[in-house]
Amino acid sequence: MRLLLIFISSLLFSACSMEQTLVRASIPMIDGGVEALNHETDLDLAEDSIPANLNMLQGMIKIDPENAQLHTYASQAFYGLAYGFNEDTRPGRASDFYVRGMKHGIQALELNGASNLLDSTLADFNEQVAKMGNKDVPAMFWASSNWAKWIDMNRDDPEAISQLARTTALMQRVIELDETFYFGGPHMYFGVYYGSRAPSIGGNYEKSKEHFDRARKATNGKLLIPDLLEAQFLARQMLDRDQFHRLLTGIVNAPDDLMPELALQNQIAKRKASLLLKKEEEWF
Repeated sequence: MRLLLIFISSLLFSACSMEQTLVRASIPMIDGGVEALNHETDLDLAEDSIPANLNMLQGMIKIDPENAQLHTYASQAFYGLAYGFNEDTRPGRASDFYVRGMKHGIQALELNGASNLLDSTLADFNEQVAKMGNKDVPAMFWASSNWAKWIDMNRDDPEAISQLARTTALMQRVIELDETFYFGGPHMYFGVYYGSRAPSIGGNYEKSKEHFDRARKATNGKLLIPDLLEAQFLARQMLDRDQFHRLLTGIVNAPDDLMPELALQNQIAKRKASLLLKKEEEWF
């Protein structure tokens, strides 16, 4: 009986190990899928394909739940689904997606060695973040990006606002380790961080502009998201209607082949710019 149990256990272990091996061998395919999606110019086609890919990714996580890289991919995917395709039309759904993306990013960081990040004191959280290194950059970036967007969508909730210090600590560590990560993404974060608030409550328009300029530098101005964010947050906060209009019309009129490897992001920027231009009269 003991030998039989050992034999059955070894079969189960081998099957589990084989599934995990297959999942890990498939990771390069995920990279290729992300690259292909970034080249897509048809927003409807992209929106239709993301949920299926995300479901497949979550299935892989069930097989290999301690794979930090898979959780990081999921964090990025939930951000893209929320920001690109739900935030402007289904904000409640987008908010839920941002929470799910944040949790996957935090899970990746904890699998890499952090512990109890969501339940820790702010001092302990900052101490752990200070010890994170280059391998943590992707998870930190996507966890922070999702977290910050959730806070922005729930800015009337004091509990949400109280978490801003944590997500900012994560992104500050990212900018210290790799300021060019994801096409200057950390600088976009701080462009919004300093530009979306009045100086009396922590805003800094000069710092905001500097961060947006450095974000643009990462792609030689070919990624349109920095212009979009500068118009939406900094120009609006400064009541600079001319800058708001100039940036957004520049996005709408930009050539579709400006940056083929990030065509999807630029198409999303174009759609969002068109929506923001419709609010110009209301905001100014």
